[in-house]
Amino acid sequence: MAPISIKTVLISESVDPRCRAILQENGIQVTEKQNMKKDELIAEIKDYDGLVVRSATKVTADVINAASNLKIIGRAGTGVDNVDVNAATKKGIIVMNTPSGNTISAAELTCALLMSLSRNVPQATMSMKAGNWDRKKFMGAELYGKVLGIVGLGRIGKEVASRMQSFGMKTIGYDPITPPEVSASWGVEQMPLEKLWPQCDYITVHTPLMPSTAGLLNDETFAKCKKGVKVVNCARGGIIDEDALLRALESGQCGGAGLDVFVEEPPKNRSLVDHPNVISCPHLGASTKEAQARCGEDIALQIVDMVKGKNLFGAVNAQVLASTFCQESHQLIKLGEAIGAVLQSCSASKKPFSHVQITTQGDCIKSSTGYMTSAVLVGLLNNESGCCPNLINAVSLAKESGITVNQTHCDGAAGGVCKVEITASGCSYKASGSVQGGVPVLLELSNSMFRQPVALSGNLLFFKASASPQILPSVAGLLATEGVEIESFSAPADRTGDLWYCVGVSSPLRDLSALKSLAKEVAQFTI
Repeated sequence: MAPISIKTVLISESVDPRCRAILQENGIQVTEKQNMKKDELIAEIKDYDGLVVRSATKVTADVINAASNLKIIGRAGTGVDNVDVNAATKKGIIVMNTPSGNTISAAELTCALLMSLSRNVPQATMSMKAGNWDRKKFMGAELYGKVLGIVGLGRIGKEVASRMQSFGMKTIGYDPITPPEVSASWGVEQMPLEKLWPQCDYITVHTPLMPSTAGLLNDETFAKCKKGVKVVNCARGGIIDEDALLRALESGQCGGAGLDVFVEEPPKNRSLVDHPNVISCPHLGASTKEAQARCGEDIALQIVDMVKGKNLFGAVNAQVLASTFCQESHQLIKLGEAIGAVLQSCSASKKPFSHVQITTQGDCIKSSTGYMTSAVLVGLLNNESGCCPNLINAVSLAKESGITVNQTHCDGAAGGVCKVEITASGCSYKASGSVQGGVPVLLELSNSMFRQPVALSGNLLFFKASASPQILPSVAGLLATEGVEIESFSAPADRTGDLWYCVGVSSPLRDLSALKSLAKEVAQFTI
């Protein structure tokens, strides 16, 4: 990937000082402004290339749309609930978090809540502070031999498992992504949720909040659990249905809950917080000195590595860029964009596009199909009204424009070839190209196979005309009268019928209609 230029960054919340220091050490100008209201942030953000936040700043669509220069939003922590990722993607802005920054802190708090639930530690502490000495009231239970269900077996779930196994707990779990054999290697037996619920003495959730996880623990699932099951949520408010949890606590179906997160923070409804069997914290999962230092340092290093073209880590909406950090990818991206630009120019009178078929050939570009598709779409959509396409948003912009995009890969071509066919107003245009000697070249345009590959650089003039020995002198004479010099000329190998020709010119032709007497179709663009 060509390095992304980040010269100015706004930090809108309190992050570890190492974040600012690392960015500044790498030539990035940093401004820190905390506690801004929405209107203040909207007015401020237009001047910056990057924004670093924690969880308090709400990066809404209004904020994103006001950010004319913004290229990256960095979340110093896990999760991006406070960022409108869809709006950012539409504008081609990278959204990045620090997925491992607070892993240990969140896992340790989860374990602390599990232990506190088993021995009523907070309740006993408050009783002592009130002057009481009530040993019988706070009878607890051992964790040893109990079953802990872990829903979500990512980084935090794994760390919780290893720690609670030290207490002799049996750990079972569920995760739709982590393979069962992987979790088994760290002592967690995976099973369907329907099988998990009835076995658990304790349940802890470690998933993102999304439609499939909202209300994961509800009236129906609590009914399937052991009576007196204890639950912990240090992930996101809403994964456990708060009303259902309160009903389960009141009925005794749930024996206790440890909550670090709530649907509304701070919660105005105090029913759960005030319940005697609930231990609650004000979202402290990442609130350790170590986690904050790690998250602040991580987000700065990730931004710097991206700017320097080293790698891309923690991006939640730009997976297509992950494999673009090598010189070979730079040329393939240029090739895709150039092929898209050729087809856009040649089909200008036939828009809008309705279908795009992208076919890559050759083992050497098999791993490049994702970003090649995006690159072609960037070339096709560039200069379209209201479009500012890049590799991040090109696919979503095409979909929004009603363009059907299909991508396939075929083994075979030794050098690697990209073929693109577009349909516009019922007409079909095709082009194919490759990278030769480090230079993107055009091999074919709508069935006109060029005798010599066309280097996709400089000012290029394409025209479609009937094959004739007089075509070159005729075009040369016309261009000369317009003050334009020919720098190269590429003709197709076939010499019959209507064919596409390419002329490299010293400057763009001011009026393409000058060629109408010689050509049936004319297009030009500059790379």
